[in-house]
Amino acid sequence: MIPVSTPHADHRLTEEQVLLRDAVRELADARIAPRAAEIDRTAEFPEDIRRLLAEHDVLALPFPAEHGGVGGDLLTVCLAIEQIARACATSSLILMVQELGALPLLIAGSPEQQARWFPDLATGRTLAAFALTEPEAGSDAASIRTRAVRDGDDYLISGTKRFITHGSVAGLISVFAVTDPDAPRHARLSCFAVEVPAAGFRIARLEHKMGIRGSPTAELTFENVRVPAAHRVGAEGDGFAIAMATLDRSRPGVAAQAVGIAQGALEAATAHARERRQFGQRIGDFQMVGAMLADMDAQTEAARQLLYTACPVIEAGEPDAARWSAMCKLVAGDTAMRVTTDAVQIFGGYGYIGEFPVERMMRDAKITQLYEGTQQIQRLVIARALLGRGRD
Repeated sequence: MIPVSTPHADHRLTEEQVLLRDAVRELADARIAPRAAEIDRTAEFPEDIRRLLAEHDVLALPFPAEHGGVGGDLLTVCLAIEQIARACATSSLILMVQELGALPLLIAGSPEQQARWFPDLATGRTLAAFALTEPEAGSDAASIRTRAVRDGDDYLISGTKRFITHGSVAGLISVFAVTDPDAPRHARLSCFAVEVPAAGFRIARLEHKMGIRGSPTAELTFENVRVPAAHRVGAEGDGFAIAMATLDRSRPGVAAQAVGIAQGALEAATAHARERRQFGQRIGDFQMVGAMLADMDAQTEAARQLLYTACPVIEAGEPDAARWSAMCKLVAGDTAMRVTTDAVQIFGGYGYIGEFPVERMMRDAKITQLYEGTQQIQRLVIARALLGRGRD
């Protein structure tokens, strides 16, 4: 039987966390929400929102104070992601991916590496990205083909990475590559902090996507990109373990994004149900519509409370942190999809057109069931934890 973690303290928010949550919510309502529809329509990276988040130290949240960051814990970062996603899912990815791309360095980086890169990441002068996925290696990360060959004091990296969020705007990319093809599957990979642009590095294409359209998703190619050995994160062969530890800590961010999207859709649907009248009364007064709103509220709150409970367990590095991480992403992602679909239904035909935000929210919600491990992978992680089986 697996050990079941109990958080060391309850997950009620501290006064500082409440203040931060409310401040980010106000910022999102005033400055980000009015831009959300245009960001989606133009499918352009919102550089103005990046600057806004940097100016208000939101991008500094994941980084330690000694390197110019705020030193926020996992729950604090998730609170900010949730409030931004409530207004604009694309914009929430700016913080999410800044943390994701830096997590290998936060987890396994040397003091020298952290001192080199964290100050610019904390101020937002440099954006980060996380390059694990390849055309033939999605859920099966151990099947990566990108190679890193030692050449004196450097490595030469060659290969292709696919579906890399912010790959076209990042200046620092955590790249996973095979350093020993003859080693066991989970000891073949190493992680590298790659500064770009660099000779041999190319943005091969940008994807046209259903949702989160203002967040660039890139295919990247590496042709003998020279990277100093000093930029390897951790020891040779540690890459798979670093990648899995990164995902365990980053999946709550996806859950926070999903909860934020669901909350935004619930609020929009509730406002519409108050204002829209049919048959001489508000549509929200019809029992079937009211029941839909009640379910949407309960599901969103349940996902939120699971996320808030999971964060201290994951932060503490409990033995079943991977299970909690998978559970909060699984439940929140499915909730976002259900709630946004019901929001479109409550809007009726209006919900199907771009004039109203729930159409965008429904498209954005789908990605939370896909990236950083599909829902099927989350169920596999949870089941393996229950059955006492480790990662193969």
